[in-house]
Amino acid sequence: MKRFLPFTLLCLSAVFLASCENANSKTDSNSDTEKQTRTLTDAQDNKVEIPDQPERIIAPYLEDYLIALDEKPVAQWTVGEGQIQEYLQDDLEDLPTINFDLPYEDVLNFEPDLLLIESDATVEGGKYEEYEKIAPTYVVKNGEDIPWEERLEDLGQVFDKEEQAQEVEENYQNKVEATQDELQDKIDGKSVAVIWVTNNSAFMVSEDRSSGRLLYEDLSFEVPELTQEISEDAEADWTQVSLESLSQLDADYLFLVNSDEGAEMFDDPLWNNIPAVENDQLFEFGPDSSWLYNGPIAYTQMLEDVKESLE
Repeated sequence: MKRFLPFTLLCLSAVFLASCENANSKTDSNSDTEKQTRTLTDAQDNKVEIPDQPERIIAPYLEDYLIALDEKPVAQWTVGEGQIQEYLQDDLEDLPTINFDLPYEDVLNFEPDLLLIESDATVEGGKYEEYEKIAPTYVVKNGEDIPWEERLEDLGQVFDKEEQAQEVEENYQNKVEATQDELQDKIDGKSVAVIWVTNNSAFMVSEDRSSGRLLYEDLSFEVPELTQEISEDAEADWTQVSLESLSQLDADYLFLVNSDEGAEMFDDPLWNNIPAVENDQLFEFGPDSSWLYNGPIAYTQMLEDVKESLE
């Protein structure tokens, strides 16, 4: 026994030291993986602790911006049963949906570590306080006077990707300039309008919103008189217009977002009297296109549609 005692003590000492090293290793590992945060002030002046690398993001109706910044949410925006942003499905395919009004229980079930809110209205009536109990909740810059670039820059700050946001903007502007150069003879002195047909009713885009801003501000097309009129009192991207008004539309080109292919109005003589329709200058896109949306990807795709239509 006396011969084996030193050897036994040596083995016990080795086991003890190994255990200590293992414990220290686990402590260091936990310290390394502990999430760091940054405090940012959102559009409603809330001080929000943003995790440096959020992994479970919910950002309904902001998916366009997230994809542009190489981020992916755990759920995508929908209205009712199955109305999603089809133009983003290359990146969001098979992603589960969450309704646009963010039901509390649904949000809870996704176990988010960051909530990004698209509009002030979403958090009215004490909803913000409920959401922030689930996860850090950040209201992104919003409102009719906020262009997509400002929202992208705001989100770039959230993800600590300000340089990438700037690069996205610069790439878009370069494409705008290239399109202007290529289509100069199709743009100079030419007017264009965009209408959306759904439920046998027509809506026209305002001149400073969505595709209107793209066509009139970015590409410098002329603004038709009817578009100017509806834009004066517009409270949303799209304003309803009568078929009688459209029949007098003084636009060289007409872009149609068609969500109602069987609409009776397309068989009405007044439709065929629209100058752009009569002159075969009507360019049609489906509801799965980006023409009903906003964001860097939506604008880039609309820009490409314009170029392909007029080339």
